Amino acid sequence: MKKNYLANYRIDIFRLDNKQYVHEFEGDNEFFSHFDQDVIKKGKFKAQVILDKSETMIQMLYNIDAVVELICDKSLEQFEYPLLVSQKMILKFSDRTEEVTDELMLIDRHVQQINVAQDIFDFIFLQIPIKKLHPRFVVKEETLEDDFEDDEDFDDDDLLWEDEEGEIVYSTGGSEDDDDDDDFEEDDETDDSPADEEKIDPRWAILKNLKNNNN
Repeated sequence: MKKNYLANYRIDIFRLDNKQYVHEFEGDNEFFSHFDQDVIKKGKFKAQVILDKSETMIQMLYNIDAVVELICDKSLEQFEYPLLVSQKMILKFSDRTEEVTDELMLIDRHVQQINVAQDIFDFIFLQIPIKKLHPRFVVKEETLEDDFEDDEDFDDDDLLWEDEEGEIVYSTGGSEDDDDDDDFEEDDETDDSPADEEKIDPRWAILKNLKNNNN
């Protein structure tokens, strides 16, 4: 990552009074080119960073309005993807610097500046969908999902038929055997399978590699 350009995203904090401050930042294609990734090549954003300093910590609120250019996974077409981000970050003064969680970081109390470029990039990057689809494909998928939900509303246990005398007979629910089958299926579904392990979001893996490369 080229350091000189990203110096534009520094905030001096050492001599700040204990009160609230508002900082405005902008970025374009050049901003995204300073991060070693190939998901976002083009884009622009405006970011408002509200900084609230106290004796023990700095609370930060990021409000980001961005539009990035993505490539559709299905058609390989380029399309613009708008997004809005509102994300909190807490910097707690300590005798060391350490990332505790995604929203909490310890910083040395003698640190004079912080740089918000990485946070802005991370917050935008995590809004990118894993499956990137051109808007016209998204509309089609939503239509198909709606049709599928309508089909599920039909209960094939509720049937009409004629008896031997030609009268209409209405039946709801299944037989006792069906109930037994349902109980058997429920028991099967409750079995824990070691294969059902939590999958890691690939976007977090990419960000982790970026941060390791920058250190």
